[in-house]
This record gives sequence, C-alpha cells and structure tokens, in this order.
Amino acid sequence: MSKIFNSIDQLIISLNENSKKIKLVHCHGVFDLLHIGHINYLKEAKKLGDRLLVTITSDFYVNKGIFNPHFNQNIRAEVLSSLSFVDYVFIINAKTPIKFIKKIKPNFYVKGPDYKNIKNDNNLNSENKAIISVGGKMVFTSGGTSSSSMLLNKYSNMLNPIQKDFINKIKKEFTFDYISKKIDSLSSLNVLLIGETIIDEYVFSEVIGKSGKEPILVSKKINSEKYAGGIIAVANHISSFCKKVKVLTYLGETNNSYSFINKKIQKNINVEYIAKKNSPTIIKTRFVDAYSNNKLHAVYNINDDLLNKNEENEFIKKIDKNINKYDLVLVVDYGHGLFTEKIVKNIEKKSKNLSVNSQLNSMNMSFYSHSKFNKIDYFCIHDGELRHSFREKYLSTEKLIKSLVMKLKIKTVVITMGKEGSICFKNNKFFKCPAFVSNPIDTVGAGDTLFAITSLCFNNNFSPNIAILIGNVLASKSINIIGTGNYFEKQDLKKIIKYLIH
Repeated sequence: MSKIFNSIDQLIISLNENSKKIKLVHCHGVFDLLHIGHINYLKEAKKLGDRLLVTITSDFYVNKGIFNPHFNQNIRAEVLSSLSFVDYVFIINAKTPIKFIKKIKPNFYVKGPDYKNIKNDNNLNSENKAIISVGGKMVFTSGGTSSSSMLLNKYSNMLNPIQKDFINKIKKEFTFDYISKKIDSLSSLNVLLIGETIIDEYVFSEVIGKSGKEPILVSKKINSEKYAGGIIAVANHISSFCKKVKVLTYLGETNNSYSFINKKIQKNINVEYIAKKNSPTIIKTRFVDAYSNNKLHAVYNINDDLLNKNEENEFIKKIDKNINKYDLVLVVDYGHGLFTEKIVKNIEKKSKNLSVNSQLNSMNMSFYSHSKFNKIDYFCIHDGELRHSFREKYLSTEKLIKSLVMKLKIKTVVITMGKEGSICFKNNKFFKCPAFVSNPIDTVGAGDTLFAITSLCFNNNFSPNIAILIGNVLASKSINIIGTGNYFEKQDLKKIIKYLIH
C-alpha cells in the first residue's frame, strides 16, 4: 500500500484505522535533496511517537532558492516514502502547514535544530501557535545541521557563468549576515504609494480550434482568477519589509471593487481613494491557455481619461494630508489618467524621497514620455520604455542612461532588461546584475516587483550591487508564478540570498 496520500480525508481515515490511540509525529519541509541531516532529523522525530507523518511543500510554494525545487514534488514524495521509518507522506499545496496541522492534530510537530534559535520568524511562530491550539507540542531535534540548498549550490551547475561571476563578486564584498541586517533596516520605513489600482483577471481556457462559421479562435472556459494588481500589488510586495504602507489611488465610481481589494491587502497597508467619475475600477482581463499558460487575448475595462478638476483637487488634498508623514514616496504611473501635471508637481515638491516607475503600454504607446516627472531620487523603467521615449533603436543602453540622467538630474537609475537582467547607474558608475530565471511563466508585474523592493533599498543606502541583486531575485521568483497577486515575505528573500551566497 502506498504511503503517499493525495487526499487529506483519506489520510485521516488511515490515521484513525488503529483501534488504539496512536501518538502522531509530524515533520514538514521541502526535502529537495535528501541528505544525512534529513535522515537523522526524521529518525529522531520518529522516536517521539508511534507514527511519522512527513509533509512536503508543493513546487508552487517553494521559495528557498531561485531555481528550487530541483526535484519536483512527486519525486520528493517518492524518495521520502521509501524510508522505512516514514509512515505517511502528503504534499501540502500551501505556503505553510498551519491549516494542515489544525486539521490533522498531531501530538508533536518537529523542526530541525537550525530552527531552534530563529527569532521573529512569522511562519515558525504561527506553526507553534497552531500545534498548541490542537493540544500538541513543537519539538526541535538535536542533531547536526545541513542544507539541501548548500549541497545543490555547491555540486550542481544551476548558475550560468555570468550569474556565478556576479554572485562571487557579492560573496567577496559582503557576508550574508551583513545583507540580512540591511534587509532588517527597512522595517522602520513608512512608505506612501501613489498609482492606479488594477484588477488583473485571468480566464483559463482550453483551446478548441477555429470556429466552424467564423474566422475566430474558440476556447472552452475552465476557470478564472482575479488578482489585486497595479499599485496594490506593489504595496503587497513591500508590506513585510516596512513598518507602515499607505496607498493613494482612484477606483471606479460604481462597483469599485474596494471590498475585494481590502481582502487582498496585508495588515499594515491602508488604502485611501477617490472615485473617478464615469469610470470602472480598471480591470484587465487576459485569456490564457490553461495547458501552456500562454496568453491568447486581452480585454481592458478602463477609462484612462485624465482626472477632472474636482477629482484632481480632491486627490491633491489627500496627498497633502499624507505626504509629510512618510519617509519615502513610490509612484507607479501606469498611464491611465491619474497623474495630471498639477498632481505631478505637487508630489515632486513635497516628497522627502521620491521613487518613480513609469510604464509604457498599449493604451499610452503614442504618448509615452519619461519626462513627466523631473525631480526624482530614483527612476526605474524598462529598456524598451527608455528607447521608446528617446526614439532610439541603436545606441547602447549605457549611453541612453547617461542622456536620461543629464536630462532629468536623477540620482539613481535602474533599467530592467528582461532576461538580460538589469543595469543600475549611481554615483557615475554602472552596476549590472543578471536575471535569475530560465523559463518564465508570467512576466506581468515583474518590473513592479523589482521597482518596489529596490526603492526601499536605495532609500536606505544599500550598495547598488546588493539592491539590484535583491530586485532581480524577487522579480525572477515573481515570473515563476502566474498572476499578480503573489508577494514575497522578508524571510523568503533571506532564504534565497542565503542559498545563493552560502
């Protein structure tokens, strides 16, 4: 009989088959590369009770490294099930096992020795509360520590030569402890974000083929998902790094989706908005082939006219009421009518530190300009946006960056370049970081992710190399997940950085 269970109900039935009450021990992890540390950890855990249940994090939720998991969830489950002292194996399709613990109610929840001295780990604290709530106990094993990530990083060729050279440069100059402390320094920041809210709807479908009567492609709808995108996604990206986050935005006059948005934001985010007349809350619907995740078509429900005078004045009042309370202002201009000339000047005049991301899209392609904002501390755009704005195809990105800096007098610039990574220009020097992704699933929002975290880094005087490493790491992780509703916590970032420079 297989030890691997695909249904939690079937697992519960199997656990209850014994006539006498058993002591259940629960271990959870990724177990990407099974090593002697895992073996000793699981053996010691088994001694605490009668049955050992091992759960693993599904591929979708693994955040330990850029290319992790090295082995997919089915392989990892199969390897664990082959161990004689493991009684049950289950794949958890969630970021943490908290809900699983509450449903299974194990007697012991066991972690390895490397977790014993970790303080302020939100996931670990939540897991401890979960096991206590069901009458169980968290226990730490006493064996030596080891790391799948370290072994994979040391013995596999997962990084290409350019990536290795960059990481080696980081290793020579900085320790993980130094980078970790710099990341922690962001926790005192209060950040104001200004930009359009976008609801990203993904309609997943099965492509049938050409219509019998019309020259159109026919698809069969499978399901759909909605994500809080635009400036809300940017806010979620920085929420676990900062003390307080405030969003100023506009929503539609009717059916504004505020209740949906409010459910999608993190606890330290506050959203304040005006209602834009004759406008919906922006919804961008993308039709996706469920098999390949390729996008087939998009439909936007949008009114991207500029705010009228009354709306403009109302929005400026909200800016004036808030802007002096925040250490940093992040502006993301999606080009959908929020940033009038008067609002731009108001933001530039009153911001303590201003970071701007200006985006080119199908709606503003004929009118896009990088020079809407002229007093910026940090500016981040894509190489295609830089070239489009200068109307220049052949000059090097470096020459265009220097022209941009001379024109706008910007202190720090980052140009994102897709699979080529990004280039930073600061203190009259260039810093280049490669991308850390090979097969992207969904590139929507990758630039938002990079901009969000690097804005915090530059505000707190991070080394440019560390800032763009962090930005590229999180951007690379974001495009491995479909949709814009995902965000990464501080601990996730630290695990990835530790994996890379171990």
